[in-house]
Amino acid sequence: MFVDKATITVKAGDGGNGCCSFHREKFVPRGGPDGGDGGAGGNVILEATNSEQSLLALVYNRHYQAQNGPGGKGSNLHGRKAPDITLKVPVGTVVTDRSTGEVIADMDEAGRQIVVARGGRGGRGNPRFATQTNRAPREWEPGEPGEEREIGLELKTIADVGLVGYPNAGKSTLLRAVSAARPKVAPYPFTTLHPVVGVIEYPDYSRITMADIPGLIEGAHDNVGLGHAFLKHIERTTVLAYVLDMGGVDGRTPWDDLAHLREELELYMKGLSKRATIIVANKMDLPGAEENLELLRSELSHELFEIIPVCAADGELGSFKETIRKAVEARRKSPFDF
Repeated sequence: MFVDKATITVKAGDGGNGCCSFHREKFVPRGGPDGGDGGAGGNVILEATNSEQSLLALVYNRHYQAQNGPGGKGSNLHGRKAPDITLKVPVGTVVTDRSTGEVIADMDEAGRQIVVARGGRGGRGNPRFATQTNRAPREWEPGEPGEEREIGLELKTIADVGLVGYPNAGKSTLLRAVSAARPKVAPYPFTTLHPVVGVIEYPDYSRITMADIPGLIEGAHDNVGLGHAFLKHIERTTVLAYVLDMGGVDGRTPWDDLAHLREELELYMKGLSKRATIIVANKMDLPGAEENLELLRSELSHELFEIIPVCAADGELGSFKETIRKAVEARRKSPFDF
């Protein structure tokens, strides 16, 4: 089960109360105040990790509370700080404050941590209030309450390459052919219902991540079907690989498919269709595919797109892996803001 949205409530620990105490010992008159300070409450921390691919773990338990700080004691014994709790989220998770809509953090790097609820400060014991004129203070402070907030989590897949195409264009088959990922493959549309990320490995041990984005349909920018749920996972990809069905089995032409896909991306997010682009002419084993390939090249003669004919089902990938690698490395040298 893949979950890319979650809302949770986090509550940091309250600070411990300060102590009001006086030292009492035989032959030690006027021992003086010796109440310890309270300990600070635990924080609630979010940490980005590559070991999680979904927000599923945060859906079944929506409330998280850190421990309260212990109170101070006599003999100047201070309470220790309560332990923090750390919640793991996938890399690419955007954290927002539900009450204000403010973006708290973008967890775009593995290992990044952010405190989403800070523990309360411990209260002061009565020695803190001693003065020259008040040597036996009976004042003490209660601990401060820890922060409590409702936060929204939204996962936006981070990958070097995003496979974009109509349903049943062969994106999942292509991902299976170049990586160890095993997305569902079946002879009907919308077999992929959530993004699947695979890793392409090269002989020199370099790696490229590739995301299979579920099939888009016309009107996706207006949230037709699951438009926004799919499109948001394309925002962070550095290279777009449009997978086209060169057989035209659904009665559409490859060049029309490409035009509609680019239009949907541009309407959803201005400039998205202008990302580095590679055209993957898939299903070249079907009748009429060669003729459609020549027509596609003619239609795109004014563009600088590289067209790679492949047959993913048979494992015939041509120069796909090498071309993708060059495109990704070029983008890494000249990164852009998401």
